[in-house]
Amino acid sequence: MASGRFEGTSGYVATDDLKVAVNAAITLQRPLLVKGEPGTGKTVLAIEVAKAIGAPLIEWHVKSTTKAQQGLYEYDAVSRLRDSQLGDEKVKDIANYIKRGKLWEAFSAPVRPVLLIDEIDKADIEFPNDLLQELDRMEFFVYETGETVKAVQRPIVVITSNNEKELPDAFLRRCFFHYIKFPDAGTMQAIVDVHFPGIKQKLVSEALRIFYEVREVPGLKKKPSTSELLDWLKLLMVEDIDVETLREKDPRKMIPPLHGALLKNEQDVHLFERLAFLARRG
Repeated sequence: MASGRFEGTSGYVATDDLKVAVNAAITLQRPLLVKGEPGTGKTVLAIEVAKAIGAPLIEWHVKSTTKAQQGLYEYDAVSRLRDSQLGDEKVKDIANYIKRGKLWEAFSAPVRPVLLIDEIDKADIEFPNDLLQELDRMEFFVYETGETVKAVQRPIVVITSNNEKELPDAFLRRCFFHYIKFPDAGTMQAIVDVHFPGIKQKLVSEALRIFYEVREVPGLKKKPSTSELLDWLKLLMVEDIDVETLREKDPRKMIPPLHGALLKNEQDVHLFERLAFLARRG
């Protein structure tokens, strides 16, 4: 049963400051705005909060073409016109042509849900402003049917952003903000233990050393994230790469084994190849 408090889950390692942020947002009944570099578990957080407190999850994944209105509802006038030409009885009730959006779904949920608005910064700059009133008042008006949709209870709203665009000040004022820092070695060790219980610890400590050194290489276009580390560890285990093989590769000079899991563009691969060439010449 939902306790209303988030203490983390067995499958998600939440730092103390993240738990505090989630519970503060729940207490204040404000949207939780979560920022952080890709791969820090922003989207998964909403899934785990819903799981931890026993709440249904409603996910709204924002794209560059998404409009705020789509979160409320969409009126399909084209279908109604077509049905009227065919003499369909459905046309007498305009409600048949109203498609409910994710906010409507969240507002009408019988149990208090967790609403994830994922990657809000992908949409145009007006998108957050267009949602202000609805998120504040927890209601909106449907012009076509003349009804007002009010939230049965205020959903727990988790909004993620990759910092691609600055969000408007008026929107930021209404949110509780938390920046998820990239996990330090201790937190990352705990994350690895959750995903790979019983993994050889010598392999993990060596892999983590290389992983963090790769992230520090100057000029890297895309630093590897947590998900890439987990993929790499899985491959290292499947291919039975031993600790000694990892140790002899200095990531500042040589490219790590199975590097395709860590480096995701040709520019970064070329950077490591150049470093390896310079090291050999040196």
